[in-house]
Amino acid sequence: MRVVLDTSPLRLTQAGTARYIRNLLARIDVLEPLAFGGAGRPAVLARELWWYPFRMSLLADADLLHFPTYYGPVRPRLPSIVTVHDLAVWRHPEAFGDWTRRYVPRAVPAVLRAAARVIAVSEFTAAELEELLRIPRERIVVVPNGVDPIFNPDGPRSDGDYVLAVGTLEPRKNLERTIRAAERLGVELRIVGERGWGGVEPDGSHVRWLGRLDDGELAEQYRGAHSVIYPSLYEGFGIPILEAMACGTPVVTSDRGAMKEIADDAAVLVDPLDIADIARGMEQAVTSHADLREAGVRRAAAFSWDETARLTRAVYDEVA
Repeated sequence: MRVVLDTSPLRLTQAGTARYIRNLLARIDVLEPLAFGGAGRPAVLARELWWYPFRMSLLADADLLHFPTYYGPVRPRLPSIVTVHDLAVWRHPEAFGDWTRRYVPRAVPAVLRAAARVIAVSEFTAAELEELLRIPRERIVVVPNGVDPIFNPDGPRSDGDYVLAVGTLEPRKNLERTIRAAERLGVELRIVGERGWGGVEPDGSHVRWLGRLDDGELAEQYRGAHSVIYPSLYEGFGIPILEAMACGTPVVTSDRGAMKEIADDAAVLVDPLDIADIARGMEQAVTSHADLREAGVRRAAAFSWDETARLTRAVYDEVA
């Protein structure tokens, strides 16, 4: 079997989607990477307006196509599999640029209708696909993301008294409320993540923005934190939740959507729109540290990239 995997997203991001792509490549031996263009605006437009809808529709020298985001061809010659990480553009269009708000709702439904199977990274995302885009449940396969073994309780930890937020600087990560909640408690907030869009700034005398870190450095930050704060407004999964838990760090996250699903009973759940409740969650993470640590490590152990790869390969076998 030969499966062409679109690796173009690696030229745009090193966040959750990049983790997904790299881990599939490392674990599934039938994959052949294929990418087009760079990160600049002309390259993005060329991909979205020509490469995906036309060039990839003509590709015929493989058994399957796998598109790890919801960009893909609308009339593929080969059976296609499309992974959907979230439908944030539909739920929170205000968090995206004008082009994305116009292009994605018009193009993506046709891409998903053309796919032989749609992989959703959580039950929440599967339900969103059914509700918002009317994708039949029998064509959706839930394959959760995993946790890299580097994220574990043992190993070096960063010094200091701080709470940690992890995520690209963009509106739906809810950093402004996170910053204000940390300010209420008088604690240092460290933020790991690349600059994104929407004018989100890591401002505040109690805030330390670390930018993008490699996985070893990120694991040190996780282990050293009193808690990891992840009160996002919307996520299709929430990989930092599991990474923090795997490192033995209590997690405070949103009481809705995929975050509640992934955290299960192993995190403090808060209302992401309520600054006081986020602050309350930070305090609870300290007082319940031992119980949350134990529950979090146990919960994270249920997810692995090996299992993600095994389930994904099973989808290939079924479609082929």
